[in-house]
Amino acid sequence: MRGRRDGAALAREYLEALAHQRRLAPATVRNYGRALELLLALLGEADLAALEPAQVRRLVARLHAGGLAPRSLALLLSAWRSWFRWLVRHRGFRANPVLGVRAPKAARPLPKALSVEAAQRLLDERPDSAVGRRDAAMFELLYSSGLRLAELVALDLEAARELAQGEVTVTGKGARTRTVPVGAKAREALRAWIAVRAQLAAPEERALFVGARGRRIARWVVGARLAAWARRRGLAEHVHPHMLRHSFASHLLQSSQDLRAVQELLGHASISTTQVYTHLDFQALAKVYDAAHPRARRK
Repeated sequence: MRGRRDGAALAREYLEALAHQRRLAPATVRNYGRALELLLALLGEADLAALEPAQVRRLVARLHAGGLAPRSLALLLSAWRSWFRWLVRHRGFRANPVLGVRAPKAARPLPKALSVEAAQRLLDERPDSAVGRRDAAMFELLYSSGLRLAELVALDLEAARELAQGEVTVTGKGARTRTVPVGAKAREALRAWIAVRAQLAAPEERALFVGARGRRIARWVVGARLAAWARRRGLAEHVHPHMLRHSFASHLLQSSQDLRAVQELLGHASISTTQVYTHLDFQALAKVYDAAHPRARRK
């Protein structure tokens, strides 16, 4: 009983230190307490001071097999790691057995992309107002060239000449610069916007896209305008700027099957980041299979 009894007492001392010395919030202390209680329950009669990293990994595997999510496991490990750090510093434990133990990686959620039909439905509109023309140009450019929202907002009016020639140079993550093509529909929408930009832009404003006050448009405004635009066009899903980048990548990959080219156009440092779009492509093929194959259809 020594390991269990000593462990419970040490856990109480540690939680008191969290509450009174580090002055953590009561809810945080309770979360730590639940994590330590679970560890002691899993250890049973085992001696806490003799715990080894291999045993911790087995405990994590056991909890993961029981359905605990990677994020929850990471929080548990963080609490256990902090406790053993305290035990080493203040109670003479020889080592921290949780150091180096990591939770399983969470499954990476697939990016949400519009179908080709939904993208066309979203963008097949040519408004007459200056604000509408600005919005059309922004959304066409996001979809046409796969720009990140920050890259779009950072464009200056100086880029208009380059855009008219069918390409645009942007600086993305990691200060990496890339030049991407601009499609005919986007060029048409940009010409329409530049023709009326002076109606909204403040004097000497450098930004290509401006907001209601005539200055560089804010990111949140782009997102809000796109969401409202999509609702007016009858799209059920919430459409955000990054979804147009996902749609650009997914549709281009479906047509070209050239993963390296899509990587370059997106500005990804690693091709593994781009490979997530191959799963979207497979999902589209799977839907075709389910709809067409005589042995796939349910009766």
